[in-house]
Amino acid sequence: MSLFNRRQVLLGGAAIAAVTALGLPAFAQVSDRPVKAAFVYVGPVGDFGWTYAHDQGRKFLEEKLGDKVQTSYVENVAEGPDAERVIRQLAQDGNDIIFATSFGFMNPTLKVAKQFPNVKFEHATGYQQAPNMALYNSRFYQGRAVLGTIAGMMSKTGKAGYVASFPIPEVVMGINAFTIAARKVNPNFETQVVWVNSWYDPAKEAQATGALLDQGADVITQHTDSPGPLQEAEKRGAIAFGQAWDMTSFAPNAHMTAIVDQWGPYYVNRINAVIDGTWKADNVWLGMKEGEVEMAPFNEKMPADVKAAAQKVIDETKAGTYEVFTGPIKDQSGAEKVAAGAVVPDADLLKMDWYVEGVRN
Repeated sequence: MSLFNRRQVLLGGAAIAAVTALGLPAFAQVSDRPVKAAFVYVGPVGDFGWTYAHDQGRKFLEEKLGDKVQTSYVENVAEGPDAERVIRQLAQDGNDIIFATSFGFMNPTLKVAKQFPNVKFEHATGYQQAPNMALYNSRFYQGRAVLGTIAGMMSKTGKAGYVASFPIPEVVMGINAFTIAARKVNPNFETQVVWVNSWYDPAKEAQATGALLDQGADVITQHTDSPGPLQEAEKRGAIAFGQAWDMTSFAPNAHMTAIVDQWGPYYVNRINAVIDGTWKADNVWLGMKEGEVEMAPFNEKMPADVKAAAQKVIDETKAGTYEVFTGPIKDQSGAEKVAAGAVVPDADLLKMDWYVEGVRN
C-alpha cells in the first residue's frame, strides 16, 4: 500500500532531461561581495542530530570560505505554511542561495523558487526540481546497513525497536536497510517500528523507546533527532545508535556508533559554484564513497568480530562491492519483491513505500 501520494520522481537522467527541457537560467557570478547563504532548519540547532549536523556543515562552510560567504539560519521551522513564509522572507531579504534542509520543505521551496527565479534554492532529500531549485541527498541507508549488522550480531532477543519520524521514503528506506542487514546475520531478526510523527520530541521519543523495550527489543535505533531514545536505552541497559551525529556523550554505554552526516564539503562546493557562476540545478545523491556518510567511532564494548563485520560493510560499500538492496528481497507478506542478484535502482529507492520481511509496524 502506498504510504503517501507523490508525483513521478525526477531522478538521474530523467531529472537532467526534465531540467534541460525547462531551460536552465544563466546565473551571474557573485565574486565582488560575500555570497549570502541562508539555511532553513526543521529542528533546533541543539538537537545534536539532523539539524545539528546541517549547522555543523554551515560552520564548516564559514570556516573554509571566510569572508567570501555570509550565512544565516532559521531554526524550528514547521513543515507547511510556516516554511513557505520563512523561505519567502529569506528570498526577499536578498539571499543569493537558500538551503531548505527537510523533506517537508519541498513544496514550499518549489513554490517560492518559482516566484524568485534569480534566487538559487537547494532542497535536501526531496524529488521535485525547478530551473533554480536543486536537490541534494545523502545515502543514509548505507549507514543503516552497518547498524543492522551490529544489531543482528549483538541482540540477544533478535528484536530491535525503531523509533521513526514519518513514513517518507528516506525513513522507510532506512528501516528496510537496517532489517535486511540484520537478517543476513540472524534470519529470524525482527524490527518493531513505532511512529512518533515528529522529527524532534525528546519526551515522545523516550516514551516510544520504553514501549519498545517493554515489548522485548534489546536494540534501539532511531530516525528522529533527539538523544531521548539513547538516554532511555542507557537507563534500561540496551544498546542503541545515534542519529546524524556522534551522540556518545549522552549514552556512553548504550551508544554503539552512529551515522554521521558530513554536509560541509557539499555546502562549500555549492557556494564556490555560486561565486564562479557555474551553479546549476543539479540532483546529487552522495554516500560513503564520497565521504558524506560516515560512522561514529565504535564503542569499546563491541566485540572484535562485530567491529570487523561492521567495518567490512563500510569498506565494501566504499569500494562499490556491497549494496544492501540486492535481491532476493521479500516484502512483509513474504512475496519476492526483488529478484536474486537484482539491485534496487535509485529511482525506486527514492519512492520506496513498502517494507521488507521482518519489519513490524
